[in-house]
Amino acid sequence: MKKDKKESKEYTELEKLSEELIKKTNESEKLLRNEYVKMNKENITEDEKAKIDGTISSLWRAGKNIRKAQIKLFSLTDEFNARWEDIKQSRKKRRLIPAAPANSIVDEKERELKHFTEGMNIYKLLWVCYIGSLFGVLIEMFWCLLMEGVIKSRAGLVIGPFNLLYGVGAVAVTAATYKYRNKGKWLSFIGGFVFGSITEYLCSFLQELCFGTVSWDYSSMPFNINGRICLAYSVMWGILGVLWIKSIYPRLSYLMLKMPSKVGKVITWVLLAFFVINAILSALAVFRWSQRVDGIESSNLIFDIVDKIFTDERMSIIYSNMKF
Repeated sequence: MKKDKKESKEYTELEKLSEELIKKTNESEKLLRNEYVKMNKENITEDEKAKIDGTISSLWRAGKNIRKAQIKLFSLTDEFNARWEDIKQSRKKRRLIPAAPANSIVDEKERELKHFTEGMNIYKLLWVCYIGSLFGVLIEMFWCLLMEGVIKSRAGLVIGPFNLLYGVGAVAVTAATYKYRNKGKWLSFIGGFVFGSITEYLCSFLQELCFGTVSWDYSSMPFNINGRICLAYSVMWGILGVLWIKSIYPRLSYLMLKMPSKVGKVITWVLLAFFVINAILSALAVFRWSQRVDGIESSNLIFDIVDKIFTDERMSIIYSNMKF
């Protein structure tokens, strides 16, 4: 075999062993042909039958072990190659947008600093949710401006440009692709495709179940499921999974490392309190809006205050896509 690259001696030995395995398998094939003659005998002894059965069992076990080794070797090769490609990409000099740091470098830096967002802990996921909630809204608003020429609110909360659907989606994609961050992009695509679609379906189902409202409907799209998800957007979730874990996530994680752990922990819990209160207030405002659409009058002081602050006009601006 012709070699044009320098190779590690240890792993070249592994390659030689695989070649010897192929050679040994071919030899075994020739030996087994001799067994066929014995198998065809009418007066075959019990010992010969037992030996044939033992040979079959041994061959099955050998095949099972080889398959295990093949799967493991494929996984190791995929990860080794992906890590090296990510590192090479991270070291490329770019003028406009700096290259994303490799996930393996971010992992090492988190361990070295013993940072409060190390790994995929609760702090990391909460920050992913916060940032996803904000940037999801901004990106979709920009998309609407680009496609329709108008600015439309895509907020999901009544205070600030935040939408927890994007935040939860970002957490779901992170959870689905994190273990593949140092592996090939195809695994990140599958993770984003599956978990992003499940998250979108559940969010749509729960919104309609709890509030009787619908924010999106893919019924007119091909290969849709109950209008809640469709193939085109599931593919987009897959692409987002790759873009997220290979480009956006390592940038965000690297930026989080700039935040001192003690201060970062305090800010995390303050923001959590803000989002929880915001979500409760938003749910209450949407609930009252749906009641007003049905002509149901306010029944207590809290509803009176909600009706006064979050009028139909204001709610229709915040939730421009919502339908009852």
